[in-house]
Formats: sequence, C-alpha cells, structure tokens
Amino acid sequence: MAIMYLKASITRKGAVLLGKHVACDGFDESRPIRVVSHAHYDHLAGLQHSLRSCQAVAMTSATRALLTVMRGSSLLGANNIQALNYGETLTHEDEKLTLHRADHILGAAQALVEDKEGTRIVYTGDFRMSNTPILEADVLVLEATYGSPFQVRPFHNFVENALVSLVESVLKIGPVSIFGYHGKLQEVMQILYANHVEVPFIAPERVFHISKVCEAHGMRLGKILSMDEDAAKEIITKNEPHVAFYHMNSRRHVGRDTFRINVSGWEFVSPKRQVAENEHVIALSDHSDFNGLLRYVNESRPKLVITDNYRVGEARVLAREITKRFGIEAKAMPV
Repeated sequence: MAIMYLKASITRKGAVLLGKHVACDGFDESRPIRVVSHAHYDHLAGLQHSLRSCQAVAMTSATRALLTVMRGSSLLGANNIQALNYGETLTHEDEKLTLHRADHILGAAQALVEDKEGTRIVYTGDFRMSNTPILEADVLVLEATYGSPFQVRPFHNFVENALVSLVESVLKIGPVSIFGYHGKLQEVMQILYANHVEVPFIAPERVFHISKVCEAHGMRLGKILSMDEDAAKEIITKNEPHVAFYHMNSRRHVGRDTFRINVSGWEFVSPKRQVAENEHVIALSDHSDFNGLLRYVNESRPKLVITDNYRVGEARVLAREITKRFGIEAKAMPV
C-alpha cells in the first residue's frame, strides 16, 4: 500500500497531487500540470504561480469563463491554459489526464490520472451525488465537506419545493433578497425560473456577469437586471416585487429592508428553517451528504482512499468511517 500512497497525496498548501505530474486545486512547484476543478476560491490556491510556472493549467471552458469574471481577464491571459471538454484527455509523458463531470457548480470537474502501470487515480473535487458519474479508481481522493455520519439530508427531494413556495409567498408582500455563493445563486435562479417565478431578478455587477456566463453555457435563468441599470434602480426604489441575489459575504450590509433567504448546505434537520422574523435558511447544497460520499466510495471500488483534510469538512471522521464500513484503507491528508 505504500506504493499507492506515492501515487496521490494532499500537501499542506492544499495541492492534490495525482501521479507524478499533476497537481489539482493548488500549486506545487514539482508538478508541470495544474488542474482547476472549479471556480470556488478554496480550490484556487496558488493559481497565479501556476499560470506563471506550469506547462499547462487544465480546466473546463466554463470554469475559464467564470474565472475571467471573478479574477479578471488579465489573470487568464496566460497561454498555458488548457480548456478541456469532459472526457477529453491531456497526455504528459507516461500519464493521461481526463476531466469528468462533477455536479457542483457550472464547469466543475473530476480529475482522472492513468499512469503507465494502468493505475487509475481519481480526485472528485467538490460534487453532489445526483448527477455526478462515479469513476472506478484504484486510488480515490475524496472531498469531505459533509464527512460526518450526522451530516445527512433525508429531505433533499423537498428542498426545491420549499424554496419556491417560500419565495412565492413572500413576493405577495414585497421583494426578496437571496444570499449564497457563486454558482449556487445561479442554481437558485434556474430553479425559480423553471417554476415560473416571473418577477425580475436583480443582481450586483459581479453576480450579474457570472449569471451571464452561466446562461452562455446553457443555464436558463430568467430575466436578470444589473443593479446598475436604470430599470433595476426604479424597481428597487418603488419597492416593486423582485428577487435580488447577493453573495453570501455581503449579507450584513444589504437587503435589510427585504425578506431574506440564505441558501446553505449546513442544514440537516429540515429543508427550511426560520432564523429571524424576516429571514429563513433553505438547505440547498451543492455538496454530497455523508451517505452520498459513502456511495461514491462503494461503487468506485478503490484500494485506497485519501480524504481532503485541507478544506472545510470532516476528513478524519470520514476516513475512519470508510475503513470501518468497507474495510478499505483510508487516510485524511494533510495530516
């Protein structure tokens, strides 16, 4: 099993090392290939170093487009960015890298490295089980955000209905402000639009431009106005029915005079919870819960599992549970 450990690890700087040549979601000076699994900030560690130093920085075209908005076009002007389609392979010396779909945010990908011995080394990145293909692996590097047996959502089929019903009821009284992270905000727009919530959607500039990227890659989000537009300013001034979408980090500063909804996966009791007179939390998650993580391991059939202990989660607990339930060696890294 020591040989298997050499084929994957996670460094103290958050780089997920696969095989001999690939580093995912972090920079490692010994690796000529960098993978960006998706556009969330905790998976972008050392990106500038990678753009300056790596032979290739691989990501999906959707992730590249999102990062252009989030980080600026000058950052992504480097000529070493390799945009890969799902299923497309990049070969470096004796190893093959292939990106596969992950159901998380637009453009999210799993990374598969196959070496000359035929070893399959998989990094899931962040994922939600519903539409994520399970890849067979010899070595599996697994996200651990909800890695505790207590982090299970038996009600996940009811979350969208709870969201739509709450928004529709509140819009009869006044505007709604929704707070979430990039990607999840656009998922909420998509849910509301698909359920015929037809009031204007209004967003700050960055959320607006990220939404336009999502639309360009096939998401249907409804009528979205930038807050800088006169039409949006008039709607807000007149307090007309609308839904405003804000990044979670801004919730202390905006939307105080509206009904507020926070979308968060850190909810395991019910799909909807009231936290103040005019504020609810909706348990919408873009990560797999504990049961989904175990299902991935069981169907992937790895010989070794490494759980991600660099990012927020329960990596040590998850590793213990995997070994206890399946008899598979599992280790949280970095230690």
